[in-house]
Amino acid sequence: MTRSLAVLILILLFAACSTTPVDETKDWSPERIYNEAKSELSAGNYKKAVGLYEKLQSRYPYGHFAQQAELEVGYAQFKDNEPIQALAAADRFIKLHPSHPNVDYAYYLKGLINFNEDLGLVGGLFQSDLNDRDPKSARESFDAFREVVTRFPESRYASDSAARMTYLVNSLAAGEVRIAEYYYRRQAYVAAVNRAQYVVENYGQSPAVERALLVMVAAYDAMGVQDLKADAQRMLVLNFPKSKLSAADLKRGRSWWNVW
Repeated sequence: MTRSLAVLILILLFAACSTTPVDETKDWSPERIYNEAKSELSAGNYKKAVGLYEKLQSRYPYGHFAQQAELEVGYAQFKDNEPIQALAAADRFIKLHPSHPNVDYAYYLKGLINFNEDLGLVGGLFQSDLNDRDPKSARESFDAFREVVTRFPESRYASDSAARMTYLVNSLAAGEVRIAEYYYRRQAYVAAVNRAQYVVENYGQSPAVERALLVMVAAYDAMGVQDLKADAQRMLVLNFPKSKLSAADLKRGRSWWNVW
């Protein structure tokens, strides 16, 4: 090998070394990595926080800091608009640490992620019919919040979980009524009655029940089933004596968010 070629190879090696990124965290303790990740999370640097949490889990997979990282990485991913990864992190934590003192937060996080997914879905309802939408996220959110409320009633997240459950119940009920109205306007009266009755039987405390009963009254009337119409009318008057709704409201197709 000539001297000039050897020099060239050395130059190229030094150049390659100079461009190799240096991992400043390689000698950090698990506590330091965790604290840095928390700082990045607080500062809104979510991707950097996720990277540090994942580094902590891979280098030090056991111990208190690793467990906290498993939980908090889900929140960082949630804030970074990565709901699929965030849900996977929460589910993984619940599976691996079902008795952890903070497992209530993992359930709450699951509810929150799906709740926000559902709100994003709801935003689109201003442009399209609700019967084209899948309430899966809302139902999964409700189930997660219910875990918090029923299994961890003393949890700091229980009160907010209960409030969100109420909102979700009302939203789901309103969606079912919207579908019932859709069927009614298309003269699919049996389908309209079935949807409306489902709301009455399963969402009895929701304000949407008022409109569900109205759908039943109007649909039975259109089918000429006067005895069932009278029963639905009695229920409507009994439960909503000041109701000002009429069948004309159904034909106009009022927006779903005005159900309550």
